[in-house]
Amino acid sequence: MKLVRFGDIDNEKPGLIDPDGNMRDLSDYFSDFTHESVSLTTLEKIKNVDYNKLPKVPRTSRLGSCLADTPNFYCIGLNYANHAKETNADIPKEPIVFSKATSSINGPNDNVIIPKGSVKTDWEVELGVVIGEHCQYLSEKDALSVVSGYCIVNDVSERSYQFDRGGQWIKGKSAQTFAPIGPFLVTAEEIENPQNLNLQLKLNKKVVQKSNTSDMIFTVSQIISHLSHFMVLRPGDIIATGTPEGVGIGMKPPVFLKDGDIMELEIDFLGSQKQKVIDYK
Repeated sequence: MKLVRFGDIDNEKPGLIDPDGNMRDLSDYFSDFTHESVSLTTLEKIKNVDYNKLPKVPRTSRLGSCLADTPNFYCIGLNYANHAKETNADIPKEPIVFSKATSSINGPNDNVIIPKGSVKTDWEVELGVVIGEHCQYLSEKDALSVVSGYCIVNDVSERSYQFDRGGQWIKGKSAQTFAPIGPFLVTAEEIENPQNLNLQLKLNKKVVQKSNTSDMIFTVSQIISHLSHFMVLRPGDIIATGTPEGVGIGMKPPVFLKDGDIMELEIDFLGSQKQKVIDYK
C-alpha cells in the first residue's frame, strides 16, 4: 500500500494510491496518519477497506507530509561508508544517533526555507523508516517485523548550526521545513529488501547524490535493534537512516543551498520529492 496525505497545508486528509494509480480519500475511515494510526494493527484495517468504494481525488492535489506528526524523529549520522570518507570522518563503531525537532516536518514538494542568518544550509537524501508498534530490546533478526513502512526523507541541515555553535546536532537539523517526508508511506511488504534501494538527489538538475542503501555501515535492522536497547520505540516514530556521499559540505569547495535552488529526490519504490529553496522572509 501507498498511503498519502492530500490537501491544503494544515487541512490535509488521509488517502491511499490504489493499484490503478488513483488517489482515494480515506477520511471517512481515519482522521489522519500519525502515531497509532500508522501502527501495524491499524494498517491491517486499512488493507481491508474496499478501495473501489472510496472517493477518487484529483492527482493534481497537493501532497502533504506522509505523516501529520511523529512521536519522535530519530536520525543516524555518518551511516554510509563513502559519506564518512568524503567528510574525513572515522567509521563509527556504533550508530551515531541524534534527533530532528518534529516541527521541521514538511510536505515533499513544499518550499524549503533557508533559516534567518544561515550560511551553510545543506541537503541529505535518506531512507526513512516508520515504526509500527511499541517495542524495546529487539534482536536484529526481529527488527524489521516492527516496521510499518518506508518513505523518502530530506534531512536538510544547517552545517554552521550543526558544527560551529556547540551542543548537539539537533540545532542544525530542526529549522522550519527541514524535514520533507513522503510523498508516500509505502508499507513494509512492498519493500523486499531495504538494503538494496537506489537513492539520489539532484540539485538544479545535476545529480549530486547517487548511491544504494547497500553502502550503509549499519543496516536498517541493526539501527532499529540498536535504538530499541536505549528507548522504547513507538508507532509513528520516524528513523532517518543516514545519507550517502555528495552533500554540499563534502564538496571542494563546499556548496550550500541558496534562494531559487531546486532539489529533486528519488528512492526506488518510494516516489520522488521536489523542493524549491527560498530565503527566510
